Amino acid sequence: MIVRNIPSWFRLLFVWQGSVLPRILPRLMLVLAVAIAAASIRHWWLASLRESSLGIPTFTLLGVSLAIFLGFRNSVSYDRFWEARKLWGSLLIVSRSLGRQMLAALGDDADSRRFIDAACAFAYALKAQLRGDDADQHLKRLLPAEERERIMAGGFRPALILAWLGREAQRLQRAGRLSELQWHALDRNLNTLSEILGGCERIATTPMPFTYRVLLNRTVTIYCLLLPAGLASSIGWLTPPIAVFIAYTYFALEQIAEELEEPFGTEGNDLPLSTLCHTIESSLREMQGLPMEAPPPPKRGVYLH
Repeated sequence: MIVRNIPSWFRLLFVWQGSVLPRILPRLMLVLAVAIAAASIRHWWLASLRESSLGIPTFTLLGVSLAIFLGFRNSVSYDRFWEARKLWGSLLIVSRSLGRQMLAALGDDADSRRFIDAACAFAYALKAQLRGDDADQHLKRLLPAEERERIMAGGFRPALILAWLGREAQRLQRAGRLSELQWHALDRNLNTLSEILGGCERIATTPMPFTYRVLLNRTVTIYCLLLPAGLASSIGWLTPPIAVFIAYTYFALEQIAEELEEPFGTEGNDLPLSTLCHTIESSLREMQGLPMEAPPPPKRGVYLH
């Protein structure tokens, strides 16, 4: 995720890092080439358009329809992004609640530390499952020794950690260390963690329909390539800059929607899952009065990983 102080409006005009311009630049160059060609031959190739109903009015109507279509696509993509952020916000809240409940019931002893460590491991395991990356370093130091190999050998590590947390809470209740009410409170929070896991898996495994993406890409690309033909007969050599500016708007909206629809990735506008995991563990360590062992994830320029 991009985290930076918002510059002035003038500096925003020249921001490169964090914008989608590098990704759409090849297509903008193609539109520029088509616009220059259209403006160059407008006297003989596009002369008939001056007398026809084609041109700016037609492309204006098409552009408005396409803008509404793109706006809907961006709204759907942002809904996925915002839902993912709410799920990880709930994960932080529930993790703190679990830590508080264990510390209030047991104090800072071996059992509460094992439980809180496993709650931290759940966040790292969930991040690794969503991104398909490696969290073994964190799991080895956080998971209990007797369960470490079994959990790390599994394909759904967050679910296995949740199962162990449930068994551990039940063991403490049967041993008389947790009352019936305390056990039920812990179980409700563990159920919430299960809902968070399922919500994240639903977003990660349900991409936008491919045909929808193909339709939008084709429509935007063809419209922007045909746009110079509608402008050249009316504005002449102003066609290249105007066509490129309009194409930039449409291509950028399309690219932003593609980034937002996959909120668990590692692109500039995706959620900083590594930073969120570090925040969860740091918060719980502070509640325990213990130092934070793991270093914060590296910051790449203005990006949080």
